[in-house]
Formats: sequence, C-alpha cells, structure tokens
Amino acid sequence: MTVHVELRRGAYHDSVSLLQVSRAVAGTAGVQAAQVAMATELNVEVLTGMGFAVPGAAAPNDLVVALRADDDSGLAAGLAAVEDALRAISQSSAGTGAADEVPPATLGSAVRRSGATLALVSVPGAHAVTETYDAIAAGASVMLFSDNVAVEDEVRLKDAAAAADVLVMGPDCGTALVGGVALGFANVVRAGPVGIVAASGTGAQQVMCLLDAAGVGVSHCLGVGGRDLTAAVAGRSTRQALRALAEDPATGWVVVVSKPPDADVLASVEHQASGLGLRVHWAILGAGRADLTAAVEAALAAEGVDVPAWPATTVDADAAGPQGPSLRGLFCGGTLAEETMLVAAETLGEVRTNLGHDPGLALGPDLRHDGHVVVDFGADELTRGRAHPMIDPTLRMERIAAEATDPTCGVLLLDLVLGHGAHPDPAGELADAIRDARDRASAAGRRLPVVVSLTGTEADPQDRAECARVLAAAGASVFLSNAAATRHAVALLGGAR
Repeated sequence: MTVHVELRRGAYHDSVSLLQVSRAVAGTAGVQAAQVAMATELNVEVLTGMGFAVPGAAAPNDLVVALRADDDSGLAAGLAAVEDALRAISQSSAGTGAADEVPPATLGSAVRRSGATLALVSVPGAHAVTETYDAIAAGASVMLFSDNVAVEDEVRLKDAAAAADVLVMGPDCGTALVGGVALGFANVVRAGPVGIVAASGTGAQQVMCLLDAAGVGVSHCLGVGGRDLTAAVAGRSTRQALRALAEDPATGWVVVVSKPPDADVLASVEHQASGLGLRVHWAILGAGRADLTAAVEAALAAEGVDVPAWPATTVDADAAGPQGPSLRGLFCGGTLAEETMLVAAETLGEVRTNLGHDPGLALGPDLRHDGHVVVDFGADELTRGRAHPMIDPTLRMERIAAEATDPTCGVLLLDLVLGHGAHPDPAGELADAIRDARDRASAAGRRLPVVVSLTGTEADPQDRAECARVLAAAGASVFLSNAAATRHAVALLGGAR
C-alpha cells in the first residue's frame, strides 16, 4: 500500500468541484481512497479520520491531495487522474466567451451588463454580504444561497433591498422557483396557481411535492431564509414576498411555510396578509401546530381540492419491530429534521438534536446519544468548507454505518430529497448504505428497520417512483409525507416496547 499527502498552497477551488474531483480519482484503478479538498478545519478532521496525516501548517486556502493506492503504479494513475480532473474544472470555469470580451469584474457590473433582475450568490458567508450589496445596488433581487451570514448583516441587507424595491431571498436560501425557473435545490413541479413563501428549504420542497402529488401546480416559490420569521429579522422578506405575490396575476392562493417562528412576528405577518386580498394558508411548524402534510391537506380542502392518498411503501418484515430502544433520525434537510423532532417528541418525549432549541437536549460535538436522536447534517457548523449533504452525503453515510453497529439504535429514519441540485443518483447510493446497515445489524443478531422520507416528484430527474422502488428493494419503508414516515418509525419503536 502507498500513501501520498500533498499540500498545494493557495490553490483554491470550490467544494462542489472538488467533490467531483475526489469521486473521479477514487474510481481510478489501483486507488483505494482519495480526498481532494480545501484544508478547512472540518476537512482536515475528515482526512484525519480517513487515516491521512495532514501537515500542521495547512491553511483553509490550501489544497490537500490525499491518496491511498495499492502500489506505486496505482498512485501514479491516481495523481494523473487528479491533474486531469483539476484541469477539467479549470477549463470549465474559464468559459467560452469571445477572446476579445472582457468578463465583468464584479457581480454588480455583470448585472448591469446583462440587464438581469435576479442574481444568485453562493460564496463563503464571509464574502456573501459584499456580493449581495453589490447586486442590490445594481437593481437585482438576490437569492442568497450562502449560509454562515451574521443575522445583523441579514437585517441590513433586507433593509437595503426594501429601499431598492428588490427582494433578498436568504441567507441560507436553498430553494426557489421563479416564473417556472428552478433555483438551488428545487423539484420539477407542474405550473399552477399556488404561490409559496418559505422560511425553509426542504419544507418548501415537501409542500411543493405534496401539492404536485395532489395535481396542484405552483406559480412561484420565494424562499426567504430560515431566520426571516425570527424576532431579529421580523419577517422582512416574507412581507415583501407576500406583497409581490398579491400583485401576481398567475397566483391564486398562497402557502406560507416556516420552521418554528417568533409568535409576535407571525401574528404581525398574518395581520398584514389579511389585508392583501390573498387567500393565505399557513404551514408553520411548532409545538401544538399541524405538521406540513396536515397543513397542506387543510389548504387543499379549503380550496376545494380532493386530498389524495400520499404514496407510501411499507416493508412487511419490519412488522416484528426493532430490537433497539431508540429512534435515530439522520437528515440532510433541516426543516424535515425539525418536523420529525416535533412529531416524534409527541410520543417519545425527549429527543436529542443539534437543531439548537432546548439547550438541555443539545447533542455534544460527536452528535451521539444513547436515546432518541435527530441530526441535521445540513447545519451551518457541518457545512463550513464542504458541500451541503444533499450534494455530498459523506458524513451521513459514515453515521449510518456507525448506527448499524449500535445496539441502542432501534429504527433508522432518513430523508432523501430529489430535484435539481441534488445528487444525480441518491437512491442507489443510499440503498447500498441501507442494505449494508441492515446486514451488519442482522449479523449481530438484531433487526434494524429503516424508514425513508422521500421528497420528490415523478418529473424530477431522479424519478421518485424509481427511487422508491430501489429503496424498498434494499429493505426500507418509503413515504412521500415526512410526517407519515416519522409516525411509522415511531410506531415501529412502540411495537418493540
């Protein structure tokens, strides 16, 4: 076996591109393991966990090339693959414009040159604020995909946008659909009369996919960032988005989606919405509130639309129940994790989490506990220096393998979100992990039921029905409704007790 760790000073590439490089190199004959990544603190931890010794002088702007090969010839092939992949992404980013065309030097100049009315900002949080101000000054609304933006900066950006009569969607806005154009992580849904305002990403996707399954289409989905309905931000973008949809002739009614909001802010926004002449329905998570599926069902009923039976596939072999006592929810979607924690706690009581609510229920740095656990792998602290888990699910895959050998794990509950921006073959990869986890548990004399919340549509590039078939073949029960998936997982635990 031959190990190679190389540090390239100041050789910056974005994390999504480097993920593609790592996958390409790892598939090279003779290469056992490969990781090509920026030397951020989190990536150094991952590399160390893979058995690579990263030089102590590594800095976040340095590129680490780490390979483990069968022998010297395998290493040479791997290094050649690294160079080919890095060259390919460099050529791709260089563009194909005319030789005499000088590219715009700033986002604002690009907006002015093109006449664009919407800009998407996806750079590290430390730089995102400057780029967003630049786009606002040029007269463009902004989808601010970046996370790790201070709440004080969010308030200032949204005030600047309101003064310029444009909209800031975000920060940490993962999903939007504007005039039929999908931005960020978004599903392929039919066009229709429903406008969505979402202080949530995967929550918006869940609502859009449920509406699509009911035969109801969407006009626009305007993400506003998960903190917009907190006391600090006071619904600034939600108010603007509602006014915009009230003036949109393609929008007949609206669903507002949010993680648990500040009660006073929500009441104020509800009062404002009542004066806009819009039919507004509320899919707001929180203790004592309806889950997202129930909220969509209520909205459909109020609009005179029949509520369908939501797609679901259950595994008969799981009827005997698990042998471990605890629920382990491992999520890529933050809002889906929020919903699961709220629904599960109604029956199970205390659920430990990294979602940042009750400090007494907070998980430690290792995100482990012997009791009921829900982990959001898309949390800010887990995405610094690496791609979102809907693109790079490495951390969750490692945790699935660990839970398979933990006798306190009774049921695994997982989400899988399809659509543009997501992994091109997420079901195949997750099915392999599920199959392996169940086999490991079985070898130790345990049953390990697995339940998957599958958010997607038949028109998504990954094909929801085919993904459901692949997951069920691996032994998982699969539900379109995240709330239904959670209740099924909880019921399985009840069977064990």
